[in-house]
Amino acid sequence: QVQLVESGGGLVQAGGSLRLSCAASGRTFSGYAMGWFRQAPGKDRESLAIISWSGGRTYYADSVKGRFTISRDNAKNTVYLQMNSLKSEDTAVYYCAARRSTGWGIVMNEYAYWGRGTQVTVSS
Repeated sequence: QVQLVESGGGLVQAGGSLRLSCAASGRTFSGYAMGWFRQAPGKDRESLAIISWSGGRTYYADSVKGRFTISRDNAKNTVYLQMNSLKSEDTAVYYCAARRSTGWGIVMNEYAYWGRGTQVTVSS
């Protein structure tokens, strides 16, 4: 059974930092792009950051570009999201996901394997 488990969320003051982790188990995602997404209350889920299998290609939403960094450790089957300069508008549930098939893609519906999410709350 495929599992993606996010961790590292919590409460942080505006301007602070958090590092999210997403550990995959049940299978390896060799060759698969993986990404981080978030959903704030009353809003649609949005794509934040995507990383290729090799780590050599990344995508960032404009809202987080320059503040968030996605990385992965394939030996540990883990993806990370380093979040700096956090703002109150970053408050949301953060999800990681793996693409449905190998290769690259940034469209959310290409991502078929999802974790349950971790809450990030930024106080102003």
